[in-house]
Amino acid sequence: MKIVILAGGKGTRLWPISRKSKPKQFQSLTSNKTMLQETYLRMREIASPEDIYVATNREYVSEVEKELLEFPKENILAEPVGRGTAPSIALAAAVIAKKCGDEVMGVFAADHFIENPKTLTEALLEAEKFLKEEGNGHLITFGITPSEPETGYGYIEKGKLIKKTAKNKIWRAQRFVEKPNYEKAKEYLKDGTFFWNSGMFVWRTSTIIKKLAQYTPDIYSRLIKIGEAWGTKNFNSVLEKEFPEMDKISIDYGVMENDKDVLIMPLKLHWNDVGSWTALKNALTTNKKDNFVKGEHINFGGENLMVYGSNKLIATIAVKDLIIVETEDAILVCDKNKAQLVSDVVKKLEEVGKIQHL
Repeated sequence: MKIVILAGGKGTRLWPISRKSKPKQFQSLTSNKTMLQETYLRMREIASPEDIYVATNREYVSEVEKELLEFPKENILAEPVGRGTAPSIALAAAVIAKKCGDEVMGVFAADHFIENPKTLTEALLEAEKFLKEEGNGHLITFGITPSEPETGYGYIEKGKLIKKTAKNKIWRAQRFVEKPNYEKAKEYLKDGTFFWNSGMFVWRTSTIIKKLAQYTPDIYSRLIKIGEAWGTKNFNSVLEKEFPEMDKISIDYGVMENDKDVLIMPLKLHWNDVGSWTALKNALTTNKKDNFVKGEHINFGGENLMVYGSNKLIATIAVKDLIIVETEDAILVCDKNKAQLVSDVVKKLEEVGKIQHL
């Protein structure tokens, strides 16, 4: 099995820690290791460095090399520009198919928090076994058993049972649904047939290439050219020409939500995609009402706070539901329930030309 780690995002909703020069996947947010290192070490439990690929923007190649010292440099897939997860996955599938033929391929984001990784890796091995034995043509996505009526994630509804494995079950994916409002999320939680869409996938390279051809023909035509050029002196020039012209689209919108052969393997994981400061706080605290503090903090009656400091003392008095982030050159104070809007700060900084803060 080949593992692909997607590590090219900008992480703007975690500004001011996540910056253009060093976005969240290269930051130590959930432990003393960066999120990329955490993801890589999870996969190293079941795969050798030679079987792992990292897809990232070319401006982050040196950062990947610095963080993954034992990693083969030829397995860093340097994208000329960011085009979304479908082109990233297409590039990885093209390279793996050219180098290794029809392999089982797992795809994981570099910025997910997973407290019990063994549950994931064991399920991944069971999914690999299924795909090798009888899963030709199927796309498997891992669904997370919801623990609360979360409105920040998309959901997947399970349908017919397809297979019982040793520790899990594989179901037909009945439908994908967009991020719900709170009342709808409560219905999904009570129903018991809906799961959070984790964005973690496993399939055969031949299958995903076939599906890309079916649903995203422009991406497919370009991945074929890139795959044919892999290993030749023309590879970089072909990649530079074809990749930026690929349709900018996620793999969910491009393929998963359109296909009838998508299967779901539900997992009970303490999982979080760390897409915002609120998500990070939820990942790091057992009780959402607890305060999370990094750095020096004096608190007088403050509740449900995310205090993420560096060098300065932060004092809070009788405030609640706040995110407070302090760096050397910026301070963020935000209502915890509005954390999704932090990316608007980044857009504003771009508009007014304050590039030193990006």
